Amino acid sequence: MKAYIIILPKLPVSVAAADRCIKSANIPIEKFEAINPDNAEKLMRNYGIQWNYPWKGEEYDMKAGVKKSAYHTTNPLKRVACFLSHYTLWKKCKDLDEPIMVLEHDAIFIKPFDDTAFMKAECDIISMNDPRGATRKALEYHDKLQHGHQTIQRVPTIDDLMIPQGLPGNSAYIIKPTGAEKVLQLVKEFGAWPNDALMCKQLIQSLAASKVYYTKVQGTPSTTTL
Repeated sequence: MKAYIIILPKLPVSVAAADRCIKSANIPIEKFEAINPDNAEKLMRNYGIQWNYPWKGEEYDMKAGVKKSAYHTTNPLKRVACFLSHYTLWKKCKDLDEPIMVLEHDAIFIKPFDDTAFMKAECDIISMNDPRGATRKALEYHDKLQHGHQTIQRVPTIDDLMIPQGLPGNSAYIIKPTGAEKVLQLVKEFGAWPNDALMCKQLIQSLAASKVYYTKVQGTPSTTTL
């Protein structure tokens, strides 16, 4: 399985965090240069997709059946570029026709990775991340995973079903070609959203998380909200 870590090569904190992640891993990890916000609008046009998520307030998406609430974002193009970085890797997964691991630069390994359970699981996109410190209602998410009987479980419900709920932070996940096909189709159908909102259980039933955590977040400053 190929593994990619998204880095901002001109941002020292991103490069340093990615290097720590790579050093902590027991598998080869390839650096993937993040999409530059300055190129985001042109790339969106090239891909033929449009942003369809509010920058302020909230709105109800009747077709998706969820409420879309704006993320705090100082520079919207950074948020778009983050989506595009993941989107480009989803396309790579589809083109390679094999599962890949997607890491953001703030992930770090806390135990040697073993893909056995991930490959056996009948799920398309699977988190390998400790939710604690990585997502909202993190302790509730953690408790629900740990009380489950299976190593790989469908993502738990931790809030009202009108609120998109998915992976416990999108900083470390396995995506299979079938998952890539599904999420790419969602972009065609619903437009571009922040990747962690688009990859939600309301739109992807085969979304899962491992109760065995292989990564956690390093706690580096966000590069999309600032």
